[in-house]
Amino acid sequence: MIFGRGRFDELVGRQLDLFEHDEADLLEEAARAERAWQESGREEAEERYGDYQLVVDAAADRLLDIRESYSQTLGDGVVAEYAEAFYRAARKRFPRFTSLLADLEP
Repeated sequence: MIFGRGRFDELVGRQLDLFEHDEADLLEEAARAERAWQESGREEAEERYGDYQLVVDAAADRLLDIRESYSQTLGDGVVAEYAEAFYRAARKRFPRFTSLLADLEP
Protein backbone atom coordinates (compact mmCIF):
# COMPACT_ATOMS: atom_id res chain seq x y z
CA MET A 1 0.00 0.00 0.00
CA ILE A 2 1.38 3.42 -0.94
CA PHE A 3 0.67 6.23 1.44
CA GLY A 4 0.28 9.81 0.29
CA ARG A 5 2.20 12.67 1.74
CA GLY A 6 0.80 14.29 4.84
CA ARG A 7 -0.51 17.80 4.67
CA PHE A 8 2.44 19.18 6.64
CA ASP A 9 5.24 17.30 4.86
CA GLU A 10 6.11 20.04 2.37
CA LEU A 11 5.95 22.77 5.01
CA VAL A 12 8.11 20.81 7.43
CA GLY A 13 10.58 20.07 4.65
CA ARG A 14 10.94 23.80 3.97
CA GLN A 15 11.28 24.52 7.69
CA LEU A 16 14.07 21.96 7.99
CA ASP A 17 15.76 23.34 4.86
CA LEU A 18 15.79 26.76 6.52
CA PHE A 19 17.08 25.27 9.77
CA GLU A 20 19.92 23.60 7.87
CA HIS A 21 20.77 26.85 6.07
CA ASP A 22 20.36 29.22 9.02
CA GLU A 23 22.10 26.94 11.51
CA ALA A 24 24.91 25.73 9.22
CA ASP A 25 27.55 26.99 11.65
CA LEU A 26 25.88 25.20 14.56
CA LEU A 27 25.61 21.97 12.57
CA GLU A 28 29.28 22.19 11.62
CA GLU A 29 30.18 22.88 15.24
CA ALA A 30 28.26 19.75 16.24
CA ALA A 31 30.15 17.68 13.67
CA ARG A 32 33.49 19.04 14.93
CA ALA A 33 32.54 18.43 18.57
CA GLU A 34 31.47 14.87 17.78
CA ARG A 35 34.75 14.16 15.99
CA ALA A 36 36.72 15.65 18.90
CA TRP A 37 34.82 13.44 21.34
CA GLN A 38 35.23 10.30 19.24
CA GLU A 39 38.93 10.93 18.70
CA SER A 40 39.71 11.87 22.30
CA GLY A 41 41.64 9.72 24.69
CA ARG A 42 40.23 8.30 27.86
CA GLU A 43 41.38 11.31 29.89
CA GLU A 44 39.53 13.80 27.69
CA ALA A 45 36.48 11.78 26.64
CA GLU A 46 34.13 12.98 29.36
CA GLU A 47 34.92 16.64 28.81
CA ARG A 48 34.70 16.30 25.02
CA TYR A 49 31.36 14.52 25.32
CA GLY A 50 30.10 17.37 27.49
CA ASP A 51 31.17 19.87 24.82
CA TYR A 52 29.43 17.81 22.17
CA GLN A 53 26.25 17.51 24.24
CA LEU A 54 26.08 21.30 24.69
CA VAL A 55 26.06 21.78 20.93
CA VAL A 56 23.52 19.00 20.43
CA ASP A 57 21.28 20.61 23.04
CA ALA A 58 21.55 23.98 21.30
CA ALA A 59 20.50 22.46 17.96
CA ALA A 60 17.68 20.53 19.63
CA ASP A 61 16.47 23.74 21.28
CA ARG A 62 16.43 25.46 17.90
CA LEU A 63 14.38 22.66 16.33
CA LEU A 64 11.97 22.81 19.27
CA ASP A 65 11.67 26.60 18.84
CA ILE A 66 10.77 26.15 15.18
CA ARG A 67 8.14 23.53 15.99
CA GLU A 68 6.64 25.47 18.88
CA SER A 69 6.56 28.79 17.02
CA TYR A 70 4.61 27.32 14.14
CA SER A 71 2.40 25.24 16.44
CA GLN A 72 1.13 28.45 18.01
CA THR A 73 -0.38 29.47 14.68
CA LEU A 74 -2.45 26.29 14.39
CA GLY A 75 -5.80 25.32 15.80
CA ASP A 76 -5.86 22.76 18.59
CA GLY A 77 -7.18 20.06 16.28
CA VAL A 78 -4.05 19.88 14.11
CA VAL A 79 -1.17 20.71 16.45
CA ALA A 80 -0.47 17.06 17.25
CA GLU A 81 -0.56 16.12 13.56
CA TYR A 82 1.91 18.89 12.69
CA ALA A 83 4.18 18.01 15.63
CA GLU A 84 4.27 14.37 14.57
CA ALA A 85 5.09 15.31 10.97
CA PHE A 86 7.83 17.63 12.21
CA TYR A 87 9.29 14.99 14.51
CA ARG A 88 9.25 12.29 11.81
CA ALA A 89 11.00 14.51 9.27
CA ALA A 90 13.51 15.93 11.76
CA ARG A 91 14.34 12.44 13.04
CA LYS A 92 15.18 11.35 9.49
CA ARG A 93 17.32 14.39 8.68
CA PHE A 94 18.81 15.32 12.04
CA PRO A 95 18.46 12.28 14.31
CA ARG A 96 20.96 13.39 16.92
CA PHE A 97 19.04 16.64 17.54
CA THR A 98 15.51 15.32 18.07
CA SER A 99 15.60 14.29 21.73
CA LEU A 100 13.66 17.35 22.91
CA LEU A 101 11.05 16.85 20.24
CA ALA A 102 10.43 13.32 21.44
CA ASP A 103 10.44 14.28 25.10
CA LEU A 104 8.13 17.29 24.96
CA GLU A 105 4.56 16.98 23.79
CA PRO A 106 3.29 19.90 21.70
